[in-house]
Amino acid sequence: MKGLLLRLSGLDADAENAVRVIGFFDRLITGRAGLDVLVRSTADLAGCPVGVHAPGQGLSLRASPGAGVVIPGAAPAGAATRTLEGGVVVWVARAGAAVPLDDMLLERFAIAAAILLEHSGVPRPELGDPALVELVLSEDTGTAERSRALHLLGFGPAARLRVLAGTGVDALAGRSARLGGVRAVLLPGEVASLPAGARAGIGPEGPAIEVARSWAAARTALRFTSAAEPVVWWERLGGLAALAGKLAPAELTELADVRALDRLASEPHGADTLAALDALCATGSARKAAAALHRHHSTMPARLARAESVLGFEIDSPAGRFRLHLALVLRRLRDNADPG
Repeated sequence: MKGLLLRLSGLDADAENAVRVIGFFDRLITGRAGLDVLVRSTADLAGCPVGVHAPGQGLSLRASPGAGVVIPGAAPAGAATRTLEGGVVVWVARAGAAVPLDDMLLERFAIAAAILLEHSGVPRPELGDPALVELVLSEDTGTAERSRALHLLGFGPAARLRVLAGTGVDALAGRSARLGGVRAVLLPGEVASLPAGARAGIGPEGPAIEVARSWAAARTALRFTSAAEPVVWWERLGGLAALAGKLAPAELTELADVRALDRLASEPHGADTLAALDALCATGSARKAAAALHRHHSTMPARLARAESVLGFEIDSPAGRFRLHLALVLRRLRDNADPG
């Protein structure tokens, strides 16, 4: 289909070829294609960028031939346009002179856009914030539906957003929805302090139209949280983020260092011992770890000596602390395997 209009125009802009263009759009209409499909298919047919601009509905979509995706974007200067009821505009931006079938294409593009806008699956205002938030975060949502949902939530497609994925964060301000066992919160600004006992993974900031990526990253970051580190920012994970999808929980349990930590946790005062190990990794010294835990530093040597005997390696060195920290992180990933 790519560039078909150019080939038809090169043959003859007669009635037969015009009917073929009409049939192309009629099939999209009768098949109840989504707006994303309409814009993407029209760009391939025309062999040049095309778009739909519906400011009242929060939609400004464009596609280029062969790109396979629809993105937000307004009409470039010099584009041929048709204006529909309600201020909706469709456009075709051909470099150089128009081809004979461009007028027919623009007309049928406008008709199809008007019909599909009326019958499309874009969300309704009465859905409410949680349903709209769920829609914008879904990877399966098309650009048109996501743009419309963002518009109803008060965000433009280029607005800067990040997502917080958390537990115990219901009191946080912001547009939010509970998705499985995790609450997703859209954050257009600074991250507020978390309530006591809450945990949160915070995704990277980016354009609102790409907020599903921040949601996926936030859920990954949430898997790295613990009582000792209740907030984890995805940007600060670096290469550790890659570990999240590499090993299944059963495989993590079989790792020798993770098994050793499980044995320590099962002992009397095991929770205190693991807290001491977390604090040691976070602070870099036994004295600072004791201060972070509000314990006297004299209580640390015995705990750390017991940990070393079970782990089977020294932890009072940079290499030992790295190995210990990695084991603690892997155990977090095992225990937080399904935050959603």
